[in-house]
Amino acid sequence: MEEPNTTLLIVDDDAGIRDLLSRYLGEQGFAVRVAGDATEMDAVLAEGKIDLIILDLMLPGEDGLSIARRLQTSHKLPVIMLSARGEEMDRIIGLEVGADDYLPKPFSPRELLARIRAVLRRRGGPCEPDGDGEKDIFRFGDFRLNLKSRSLRRVDEEVPLTTGEFNLLQAFVEHPDRALSRDQLVDFIKGYDRSPFDRSIDVRVTRLRQKIEDDPKSPQFIHTVWGVGYMFTPQGKSD
Repeated sequence: MEEPNTTLLIVDDDAGIRDLLSRYLGEQGFAVRVAGDATEMDAVLAEGKIDLIILDLMLPGEDGLSIARRLQTSHKLPVIMLSARGEEMDRIIGLEVGADDYLPKPFSPRELLARIRAVLRRRGGPCEPDGDGEKDIFRFGDFRLNLKSRSLRRVDEEVPLTTGEFNLLQAFVEHPDRALSRDQLVDFIKGYDRSPFDRSIDVRVTRLRQKIEDDPKSPQFIHTVWGVGYMFTPQGKSD
């Protein structure tokens, strides 16, 4: 069972889905709030703490992609996106705007539960609180990655990262100077089954390079290892 103070917000215009998920996730120990559109979602967010949002892509008014993009700049909450279409391009766009995961409809509530737990584990990070211990801090180049505060700074300026980008960077810094396949990276940041044609890692690498590389086309930190995947070199080497 989950901690009773873990609160989920379901944003879906289908009342049947809202009711089904509310009952099921409530039985698993979560506190659950619901909203039928962006306006109702904003009202719930203004009332109190939400730990994760389950967000439908197709909503009346402001759609899920626009909402996900807005949430990453305003609340920086983890988001699991739902879509009846389930097309690969929708999934890629969803991840690009900051969603942590993407689940096509119809889906099993048990699968959604597994993904919620995986996202919440990643959100909490693998390190236990340890005062001001340095074990939660990784440095590379001019950057300082703090796992406890889930922040990245370059000198004195914060570098904004989506939850997905942060999780990928954390996987890289914890496995430096090692060629990692896409499957390994997916395992590090997701922990559940995926399609062999999953392109989410490539999307996130591209976006992460744009934020930490001076020249994303000639990266110093995240290198493509052809036929394998990617390698992170904290000392900074050009391809």
